[in-house]
Amino acid sequence: MSNLMIYGATGYTGRMAAEHAKAMGLDVVIAGRTAEKLESLAEQLDLPHRVFGMDALSADVLKDVKVLLNFAGPFAQTAQPLMHACIKAGVDYLDITAEINVYRLAERLGTQASEAGVMLLPGVGWDVVPTDCLAMHVARRVQNPQALRVALQVAGSMSRGSAMSAREIVGTGLMARVDGQLLATPDAQPRHFDFGQGLALCAPLSFGDLVTGWRSTAIPNIAMFVHITGDAFPAGDLSRLPDGPSIQERDGHPARAVAEVIDADGTIVRSVIETQNGYSYTPLAAVEAARRVLHGNRRPGFETPARVFGMGFAETIAGTTITDY
Repeated sequence: MSNLMIYGATGYTGRMAAEHAKAMGLDVVIAGRTAEKLESLAEQLDLPHRVFGMDALSADVLKDVKVLLNFAGPFAQTAQPLMHACIKAGVDYLDITAEINVYRLAERLGTQASEAGVMLLPGVGWDVVPTDCLAMHVARRVQNPQALRVALQVAGSMSRGSAMSAREIVGTGLMARVDGQLLATPDAQPRHFDFGQGLALCAPLSFGDLVTGWRSTAIPNIAMFVHITGDAFPAGDLSRLPDGPSIQERDGHPARAVAEVIDADGTIVRSVIETQNGYSYTPLAAVEAARRVLHGNRRPGFETPARVFGMGFAETIAGTTITDY
């Protein structure tokens, strides 16, 4: 049985994941939309491959697959058909997206997936594994958490695929979790956060944590922010961007996120997570998540990394530390 399918394996991050899964000795089949690229990668890695797009999904393409790990963005175009196909075929679905609408989709399909015995687990990459685990960690530092603020630090250059996903996120508009409800917040203002190196101005943005943070912590009020440095959010013709940053660029830009929780008594606590660069972290975390699911670490329905694997999961990836303030 080809236990794990990596879809979008010829992309910048998908290729790293396929290489890592192969090195771990997992039973992998790689898949995607472009036959020539897939055939070349399959030959390099000595792995089986399947070619199909979203308009050619059938039971056959997921035959003998237990877990689908989706790297093909923008996920607004791939998540819905792949989730439906997985539910129909009895295959657990994982992906690495930060696009909030994918999490909202997984939430809506949660009951259907549960009835089919299928887990929908978006966000097994840098977003949302570190932030989901960090949110659960910091929430447990107070007695009655009422509000959660999470800020990401995006440094260095962005891959072409991530830039396209970023446009999807921006296009959804500004939202926040208010008294348990996900609401539009067009007037949300920037805030300063300390990632451990002094205050940095962060802009509001609607990441998937507005869904996962609520599910993982039950904190009723959640807001998301991002601090951008350098050319992290490119503009213009995204198709002309390089595949992604070089190894040297990744090594020079570790990733950080900060989470602040406000207790009912007004107490504010803050924790910061630092990891290796998000593009280095994502294939390691995603393949490790898939490996655990293959070994039975799963819960049917819509789930989050911290709920399924525990709040310490993020720190199992090398180079990850959490600091409390």
